Order: sequence, then structure tokens, then C-alpha cells
Amino acid sequence: MADLTTNLGGKLTLKNPVMTASGTFGYGFEYHKFFDISQLGAVVVKGIAPFPSHGNPTPRVAETACGMLNAIGLQGPGVEKFLHGEEYMPFLRRTGATVIVNIWGKSIADYQDVARRLEADKAGIAALEINISCPNVKAGGIAFGTDPVLAKEVVSAVREATSLPLITKLSPNVSNIGEFARAVVDAGSDMISLINTLTGMAIDAETMRFKIANKTGGLSGPAVKPVALRMVYEASHAVDVPVIGMGGICTGEDAVEFLLAGASAVAVGTAIFADPYAPLKVIEGINGYLDRHGFGTVAEIVGKVHN
Repeated sequence: MADLTTNLGGKLTLKNPVMTASGTFGYGFEYHKFFDISQLGAVVVKGIAPFPSHGNPTPRVAETACGMLNAIGLQGPGVEKFLHGEEYMPFLRRTGATVIVNIWGKSIADYQDVARRLEADKAGIAALEINISCPNVKAGGIAFGTDPVLAKEVVSAVREATSLPLITKLSPNVSNIGEFARAVVDAGSDMISLINTLTGMAIDAETMRFKIANKTGGLSGPAVKPVALRMVYEASHAVDVPVIGMGGICTGEDAVEFLLAGASAVAVGTAIFADPYAPLKVIEGINGYLDRHGFGTVAEIVGKVHN
């Protein structure tokens, strides 16, 4: 059996390369009744801001061909409740899971504030993921992820506020992903993750209404996988830091494609809505692939796609 241990640039070591994508696995307790979540490489929690957020008006989700649109709007309890509410960080500490906290804000000061508060109570937190790429909030989010200067400023501010390893989650809604990867790494990001959702829209022809109240939403699921693979490949060649790939991963084979493209680890997202056990099945699939092809570790196949 292959060794699935995954070392991300000496900053973060995972028991396997499979984590959950932020926003698709809640805060862990929602899925712990199905399986022991400490089996995962990491649990990436739903976005945390300095303040509670109610998110966007409903309806907020619409099914599409080979995927879904969502405009949840980063609903969350805020950092204080996350740190002290019994079903959030105290619960995660008890599980022994590797926890990555996704953070966001409406201003650069917000990002720095939430990072500073998590730094002050960081027991059980393995890393922070800076969300500068959500397309469903009107302030912050994608505004930072589509301007390399702002992206760099956000990461620099967070870097000043914390000693935790930093992952920056990049937006696919840009023309040159390498430029953004270089900008955030230059600002102090230890890793990058991509892709977040693609901006899309759905209309009900019979009612002549938008299917989600926000009009636009983030497209995820198998439909985005070819775009995600291309961007992971490009980003991994633009920077010399670990890349966490995501976008349409449903099977072990999907995950292996991302590893071959240059990702050092992967995240499963939309597939979890259809099958809570999807991340465990992806782990099994990666292990089976490595065994069949005679590889002893995950690192042996990272970036090994042939021209």
C-alpha cells in the first residue's frame, strides 16, 4: 500500500492529499455522523469573517447540467462564535482533524482582523485559507481576487497578522492565473488553492425569472473540471509553492488528474452534496491508482503529466 502522507512545502503535513473545499462541508460536525472526519487530509471550514453574516436572499442554489450554481453569500457565524461555539472549533479540536480555516472580509482590515483573532486562539488550527475569490458577495471577495494589486495587499496584511501557514484561494474569473499566483506568493502566501467557482447564471424560461435571487452565482461541479485542470497546470508552472487543486473532483481518477497537472493536494467540494462519503472514496481511488502503477508516494506523480 502506498504512503499517502502529503508534505506541503514543509509548512503543512497531511495524512493524505484529500481535503474538503470550503463551503461544501460546513464546519465538520454536519458530516461527523457519517464518518470520522479525522480520516481526511484536512477539513477546510466554511468562510469565517470578523462578523456574523446571513448571506444572500433565497433562492440561493440552482442545479445545472453537470453541476450547480450557488449564491450563498458566505453565510457564517463570525469569528467569535466559531472559536467558542460548541459545534465549531471546540468540536473540531476534539475530533483530532487537521483544520484549515477559510477567512474573508469586506475590507483589507477585516481580513487582518480575523487572522489576528484566530492567531490569538490558534490551538488546533493548521493553516488559514484566504478567500479572495468568492463571486457572490458585493464587497470584498472577488473584488480582491480579480485585481492583483489588491490581492497582494490582502495577503500582505494577513501575513503580518499571523504565523500560521497561509493558503490563498484564487479566482478562475481572470485572464492570467499565473499573474495572480505570483502576486500572492510574493506577498507571503505559502501555498495557493484553485479554482473557486466560475461566475454563471440560470434563468427559468417558463416563469421568466432568475433561478437564484442574486441573479448570478458560482458554477461548480464536473462542468468546471477542464477549466480547473488547465488553471492548476498553469499556476503550478508560475510559482514554486504547493498548489491545492479543486473543481469537479468526484472520483479518485479525477483527483489523480489534478495531481498529474501539478497539484500537491486536492479538495472535494460539490460531490459531497450528492455523496457525503465522496472524500473517502477519492482517498481510496488515489491509493488504488498508486498501487496499480507501482508508485510508493503521492509526490511521485505530482506534475508528471507527459507532453
